[in-house]
Amino acid sequence: MKRLFTGSLLCLAFAGGSGSVSAAVEATEKDAIAMAERGAAFMKAHGKEEMMKKITAKDPDFVQGSLYVDMRDIKTGIVLAHPINPSIVGKDLTDVPDANGKKYRREIIELAQKQGKGWVNYQYKNPTSGKIEPKTTYILRVNDVVLEAGIYKK
Repeated sequence: MKRLFTGSLLCLAFAGGSGSVSAAVEATEKDAIAMAERGAAFMKAHGKEEMMKKITAKDPDFVQGSLYVDMRDIKTGIVLAHPINPSIVGKDLTDVPDANGKKYRREIIELAQKQGKGWVNYQYKNPTSGKIEPKTTYILRVNDVVLEAGIYKK
């Protein structure tokens, strides 16, 4: 019976299909990179505006539990699309600090401008738990925007 229960839990955890992250499984750095790269490929094929629509619509390719992609203008810092907190779209929050006073959005923009990709650590509200938690976000520059996909650290 225990084996059946464990097997059932594993099936539920991976029911989202191959390559996807379900709410039952914590997202990894590999998942964040894959999601950002999926976003970059989509943008290259369909354009920035279509990617913004996908993010806004919470497309399952770009929103999976607490892992999601958002988009920021690399020059102005303005949030172009955010699936979880649409109230920040159109705003420049570059100098708004996290709970510890870190201006992580400025770090995201600078890293994207200089290296094109990388990781930034900060504190952010987890949409799953509703709590401020440590987060690391993979950033990927695509032309004049930055795609961001982050995971919460336990």
